[in-house]
Amino acid sequence: MIMEAEKPDMSAAPTIFVIDDDEDVRTSLSRLLRAAGWQVETFASAGDFLERPACAGTACVLLDVDMPEMTGPRLHETMLARGIDMPVIFLTGKGDVPTTVQAMKRGAVDFLLKPVENDTLFAAIEIALRRHDSDQARRREQLGIAMRLDRLSAREREVMELVVLGRLNKQIAAELGIAEKTVKIHRGRVMEKMEVQSVAALVHLLDRADDRAPAGGGDPPLQR
Repeated sequence: MIMEAEKPDMSAAPTIFVIDDDEDVRTSLSRLLRAAGWQVETFASAGDFLERPACAGTACVLLDVDMPEMTGPRLHETMLARGIDMPVIFLTGKGDVPTTVQAMKRGAVDFLLKPVENDTLFAAIEIALRRHDSDQARRREQLGIAMRLDRLSAREREVMELVVLGRLNKQIAAELGIAEKTVKIHRGRVMEKMEVQSVAALVHLLDRADDRAPAGGGDPPLQR
């Protein structure tokens, strides 16, 4: 039986989506997680969850494996295909090694056997929320970088690509068939539009634009 927990002091409350066809499980988890300070939404089926509007805030999903119509693993596949990137924690009443392995390969945070201890569940949720928060911050940064890149003209992009490869102005001028003075002008505009002060900073910025989080996640837990 899942025990009640003391409510921690949390300045912001992420949302936990509980998807389980067992009403008793949904009720018990909802009570527990609300007492722990999180917002909770429950769904009796995968279809009900998929009809919900997108979640803008930090969130994660507690997902039952064995549900009728659409199983937990199948819902996870559907979420990934639709770009619903909230971290998933699977809950199951029986151990299933192949299913567990496949779920973890697809990026599930954890695969927990019911009944789960509160501390174990909370730890998994905290890791999931930390991952989602980090992913959202990364996407916001990448969007900002993409907006800066959109400011560049075609020629400025050409110059930038050669600058980050370490070419000198005279080499860029020769390669593009333009005057070295023109290269300097384009280079200055690139630095201004990309909002950086050095080539090293520009390279680092472009590296972050292509950054991807590891699928398995290795984030430290949030502090509650």
